[in-house]
Amino acid sequence: MELNKDTKILIVGLGLLGGSYAKALTKKGFEVRCVTRSQSSVDYALAEGIIAGGAASPDPELIGWADLLVFALYPHIFIEWIENYGKYIKKGAVITDVTGVKQCVVYKVQDMLPEGVEFIAAHPMAGREVYGVQNSDDSIFREANYIVTPTEKNTPQAIRLCKDLGHTLGFAHVAELTPEKHDDMIAYLSQLTHCIAVSLMTCSDVPQLKEYTGDSFRDLTRIAKINEDMWTELFLLNKKPLISMIDEFSGELYRLRTYIADDNVEKLKEMMRTSTERRAAFDKTKMQEN
Repeated sequence: MELNKDTKILIVGLGLLGGSYAKALTKKGFEVRCVTRSQSSVDYALAEGIIAGGAASPDPELIGWADLLVFALYPHIFIEWIENYGKYIKKGAVITDVTGVKQCVVYKVQDMLPEGVEFIAAHPMAGREVYGVQNSDDSIFREANYIVTPTEKNTPQAIRLCKDLGHTLGFAHVAELTPEKHDDMIAYLSQLTHCIAVSLMTCSDVPQLKEYTGDSFRDLTRIAKINEDMWTELFLLNKKPLISMIDEFSGELYRLRTYIADDNVEKLKEMMRTSTERRAAFDKTKMQEN
């Protein structure tokens, strides 16, 4: 199957990401429908022209209508949904997802699907500290990365389709990783950063801090305004790689502490130079992509 304007797309879970997918794809001329828990979300998306139709419960006819299904659900709900309603997905359809962890989801879902249905996983590295389709915004994809995580069960056609979807949505960069490498990478680039932000916010309870803070603290803790249900699940599902990264970070922080305690000016500067050089690479990448 190729991604073209005749591809019928069903978004399952019309929250911030699902709504942003729907908004981007509708703008590109695709027929997009949804299945989500809230009728008010369906009504809002219809009124705003984000979708062409939808339902607040899994409708077998609507599920069977779709050529491409995008699952924007928590990992455990995604698995439960496939277990209960996967039988209604038509043969030849492709499904993908937005799930932030892969090893614990991808192989299980691939084994559960009916014959002739293929799951090619993806992770859009985009989001905001707000929720719901009412806050959907396809501009969040413009400077973001999109990671496709195929397994040996995936066909070249499905991998290409998933990458085409990332480009169509407007992502700045589309990459490919195995589920295992994805989870190792995400433990560092996403989950550890959220752990640091949460820890910064919880290590002091002085109420007047907000009156003295500057941009550096605000920037570092932007993601500390967190969805506790989703991130608790993601942390626990990726426990081993995340704990390893927390231990590595703790070691680096202790090394910095040691240099400060010992008045080791040269080692402090050396560590800061390394930090500056590595951070500059992110700015160069952004400049090159723009």
